[in-house]
Order: sequence, then structure tokens, then C-alpha cells
Amino acid sequence: MTIRNVVLVEQARLVFAPGLNVLTGETGAGKSILLDALGLVLGARADQRLLRPGAERAQVAAVFAVDEKPDPELEALLAEQDLALAEDGLLYLRRSLDARGSSRAFVNDQPVTAGFLRRLGALLVEVHGQHDERGLLQPARHRRILDAFAGLEELVAEVAECHRHHAELAARLAELERNREQLAEQRAYLRHAVTELDELAPRPGEETALAEERQRLIEITRIRADLDQVGQLLMGEGGADEQLAAALRRLERLHAPSLGEPLAAIIEALGRAGAEVTEAGHGLQTLLAGFEEDPERLEQVEERLFAIRALARKHQVPPDELAALAEKLKAECAALDDLEEQRDELVRQLAAAEKTLATAVGALHEARRAAARRLEQQVAAELPALRLETARFRVRVSALARERWTGTGGDEVAFEIATHPDAPFGPLSRIASGGELARIMLALKVVLREAAGAAVMVFDEIDRGIGGATASAVGERLARLADDAQLLLVTHSPQVAAFADRHFHIAKSGAGSRLRTEVTPLDEDARIEELARMLAGSAITEEARRAARSLLDRHGPAPRPGRRRRERKDRLCEGEVGHVEEG
Repeated sequence: MTIRNVVLVEQARLVFAPGLNVLTGETGAGKSILLDALGLVLGARADQRLLRPGAERAQVAAVFAVDEKPDPELEALLAEQDLALAEDGLLYLRRSLDARGSSRAFVNDQPVTAGFLRRLGALLVEVHGQHDERGLLQPARHRRILDAFAGLEELVAEVAECHRHHAELAARLAELERNREQLAEQRAYLRHAVTELDELAPRPGEETALAEERQRLIEITRIRADLDQVGQLLMGEGGADEQLAAALRRLERLHAPSLGEPLAAIIEALGRAGAEVTEAGHGLQTLLAGFEEDPERLEQVEERLFAIRALARKHQVPPDELAALAEKLKAECAALDDLEEQRDELVRQLAAAEKTLATAVGALHEARRAAARRLEQQVAAELPALRLETARFRVRVSALARERWTGTGGDEVAFEIATHPDAPFGPLSRIASGGELARIMLALKVVLREAAGAAVMVFDEIDRGIGGATASAVGERLARLADDAQLLLVTHSPQVAAFADRHFHIAKSGAGSRLRTEVTPLDEDARIEELARMLAGSAITEEARRAARSLLDRHGPAPRPGRRRRERKDRLCEGEVGHVEEG
């Protein structure tokens, strides 16, 4: 972690070791500044007071080595910003604050919001102290932590699958019920349409055939009417044949010898004309006999033709497609007729799924209750050595109402504490004393070290008000916890500091405007001097040095009895922080 121009720190570079890292120094030396700097790069509020007087910009950068198989929640969060681990498997975090109060945040040199950085920081680092709202203080995480402690992943997965299947069936049934009235109307319409089509029973090509037959029948009627009219003109009352006969009779009665041959020729012509008209009339009658009119058939044809066309317009299809439409609507009607059977089957399946889900949820509930008792016992065993003899820890597993069940089961899990025999149980976050809270968190972390928490943890105020054997017990548990995680600890206790894998000394130097805080990693000799100072005060004696050396011999970073460090990469590590801005 690199710090520039944060309060009294002009420039510092801290390379934290795997395991337990402690920060010590005299009161007022600026140990809290380092935690403030870490908070800044993890997304805490950018307070203008963090800027070193006279500086234009403060900046903190941190490098995190992430495990080869990152936490899925971490992967999902990075994916939100299209971020990925760098090629070296590292995450580079950087935060700056300028004199105008403007703050900028970066992850792997990509700009991000402070809110995103805060969410990311909560997954990478847990800060345990009086006002911490992360990790174990979040009730929403307690259920997941208990499940991991008890190894209930398979049971939880079974409940999740049962819940998913139940929800899917319930959604399908709800959709069916929601559309039931609409489907009933649709079914009635389809049945009516099918009845209409079945009654009419149109055939492919029938409309064309009817139209042609209608045209032929209309043509026959028109032709016969015209021929009838001609027949009347030729042979009817007062027709051409009568007129010619009357004219011939009149000429034949005419006595006009002077007209002679011309009159005879006219009479002869009229006779021929009459004969022709008579012959034409007979031919016309023969022709009419071949044009038999059928008005009843025409009426039938027109009625059916118009019915077919009207039905085609109603359904907005060509007349020749009515037969195919009838089959299609019959299929749809049959499908809707099956809906009631489908609904009944869904109801049966849902009832069976409800029973299966209830069984799985019940089994998970009982497993959680049993795990809660084991966790309570193990935490209770840790509390006396941490000077929490009267504290009581409880895991409350409450069964939720059926409507509140989720894919994680039907339980609400909460870690609760009572710090005194007569005190009621309450949430961990309501513990008044920061030191008590930190030690309770430590006890929980030791028990849950493989089931909960980020791989980097910061403990603040953990040794407040303790010393001697209690401080040694705290240190021993921190060391145990450090086998599986990287710890950063500000401490005033030499007994705790002696357990460190890496020890940093914080001190002020200079005066006035040149006053600054410096951070120095200590070698073994320097550690002895610092532990002696912590034991004896500013007047370090040989006796204090011997006591310091004894502490290191018993608790120092050399392999301790029973110690087994689990390899885990998620930690603050050494690395270039990339594009560190000057200023």
C-alpha cells in the first residue's frame, strides 16, 4: 500500500506480509492515519481533512492478490464494470483527493465510482471495530456464514432447486388463472366460428365454381328475356306475323287493275315475308327450348356464394382458405378445451412440489438449528480467555412464514450477544464497547475462519482495557486466524504485538509545518526495542529487553506449535500500483 500526503504522512510504502501485521507506536504518532488511508482506498468518504496541509493532492494505492478461484460475489461485482483481474492476478485500487475536495477512484486504472469502490472494498477487507457495518455485523450475512460453518451447501442447493421448481409451477398456474376469463371468451368465440364454418362447410375452389355458375345462370336469364321479347315482336299479339297477314289481306281485297303486275309483286313479297316470319318464329321457339331458365337454382347459388364471401370477409381470409381456417380453429378450440385438464395437472404438480419443498426446508431448518448449537458452544469456549466471561452468544434461527420462503430456505438467522448475565440478547452491532466488539468478532472469526470473512481483516481497538494473560490469549487467537487470512492490527499491547509476522513502527518526526508521520518495518532487534518500550515506557531497561525477547521467543513469527498456514492469495501484497499520480 502506498500513501502520499494523507494527514501527516508525506509518503509511505507498506508491504504487508501474509499473516499477522501489527502497527505500533506512541499515542498520537498517527497509527489511525494508516487505517484512514486504507479506508479511503476502500471507498470510505473522502474527508477533506485527510489532505496533508499544503499539499495539492492526497493519494492512496493498494494492490490485492486474489485467489485463483475468486469469490463468485467478487467476480460478479467486477463484471458489473467490465473489470477483470490483471494478467498477474492482481487488483490495483487507487483513490485520490485534491484541494478542491474532488475525489477520484480507479480499479486497474479504470475510473469507477466511490460507491463501487466501497462495495469492492467490503468484499476484500473487513474492518472490525466499534462502528463497523461490514462482515459479521451484517445480519444479512449470518445465514450464509452459518451454512458455510456447518457445510450445508448441498442442502441449500436442494432447497434452491425445489424452490425454483415450485416457483416455476406457481408462475405457470398463475398465468393460466390470470388468462382464464380471457381464454373462456376466446373458447366461446372459437366454438361459434367453428360452428359457422361447419354449417357452411365451404370447399376449396367452391367460391370460383359458384361465381361461374351464377354468371351462366344470369346469362341464360338475360338471353331468354331477349329472345322472349323478339318472339313477342314476331309472333305475339300485334306482332310482325299478324301485321304482315293483315297487310296481305288488305292488298288482296284491293281491286286496282291498273296496278297490275307491281301489286302482284308486292303481294307475293308480303307472302314470302309472312312465311319467313313464321319460320323465324318457329326457329326462335326451338332456340328458347334450349335455354331452360332455373331461377330457383340461381337463388340457391347466390345465397351460398354470398354466404361464403361474407364469412371470408369476416375472418379476413380468401374464400378458398375457409376450409383450412376451419381445421385451424378446430385445433385451437381443442387446445383450449385441454386447458382445464392442464390446470388440474398443474394444481396436482404444485401440491407435490409444495410438499417436497416443505420437506427440504424443514430438513434445512433442523440442520441449521443443530449447527447453531454447535457454533454457540464453540464461540462460548473462546469467550472466557478474551475477558468476556459473562458474555453469552446466541444464534437465533427463526422459521419464517411460508410466504417469505426463498431459494435459501425458510429461516432468518441472526447472531446475538448478551455481554452481561442480566442483559437481554441483541444484535452484535449494539455492543457499546469497541474493545468488547472487537474481541467478540475475534472469537467468532477464530471459530468461523474457514466459513466467513474476507481474506484481509483489520482489527481496531481489540486490546483496549486488557493486558497480561488476556492480551496473550487475544494474540494467540489472532495468530490462529492469521493462518488463514491476512490481518492488520493497531495495538498497544506488547503481548499481542509479539505474535506479529511483520511489525511496523509508527512515529512522528519534525516539527511545525514539517511535522510528519513515518512508517518503518522492524527487524528482530528493532522489534525487541519496540516491545521493550511498550512494556516499560520511554525508559527502556535491560529487564524490559529481556522480557521483550522472551515474548518473541514464545510468540514470534517462527513456526509455532500446531501452526499450519493455509495458502490463500487474497491479500494486500507487494506490487507496483500503476500510474501513481505525482503531487
